[in-house]
Amino acid sequence: MRILKNIYKLFVASIELGVLLIILANAWVFALTNGRTYTKISKIPPREIALVLGTSPKMRSGVSNPYFTKRMDAAALLYHHGKIKKIIVSGEKSKGYNEPGAMKNYLVYEEGVPEEIIIEDPKGFNTYKSILRCKNVYKGKHVIIVSQGFHNLRALFFARNNNMNALGFDAQDVNKPESYYRNQFREVFARTAAVVYYILGISPD
Repeated sequence: MRILKNIYKLFVASIELGVLLIILANAWVFALTNGRTYTKISKIPPREIALVLGTSPKMRSGVSNPYFTKRMDAAALLYHHGKIKKIIVSGEKSKGYNEPGAMKNYLVYEEGVPEEIIIEDPKGFNTYKSILRCKNVYKGKHVIIVSQGFHNLRALFFARNNNMNALGFDAQDVNKPESYYRNQFREVFARTAAVVYYILGISPD
């Protein structure tokens, strides 16, 4: 009986520690990124480069992914308002799949962005790699990161902890309650993982 009580106490303590870790990790991310994300084009200071984080251009059903198109809209808005001079489109490129290529084509042919200012990063396999490659490969330290707001916080956390002078420009979110709450819930744990990786000095895969 005593063994069962000890197991129960250990179980409860583990849950409490887990909840505390999630709260503290997310509080750190919010504190570090506070005041560095923007939703209005008139308010965001200019930077040399926009880093657009990749996502699939199509949904599983084959229709256009609204998260993709909204990110392209936001990146084009930055360019057309003179807020940036170059755009890095960072995502996954593999056999039969090319996020950076799709982003570039959309920006050029749908948004009227000049092809010569767009740089394709085909090895942005995740948020962390996109941030590091922006800094180390493309020498982009003063950047505006473009993604939806729930994603930009984690991206900015990585950027700020890698000594980048980064801001976030939030692309319009998708007006579907189920998507909104699912993304917000998932990001709570993704931000926690990002903090743990940083503390332990581990590069996220």
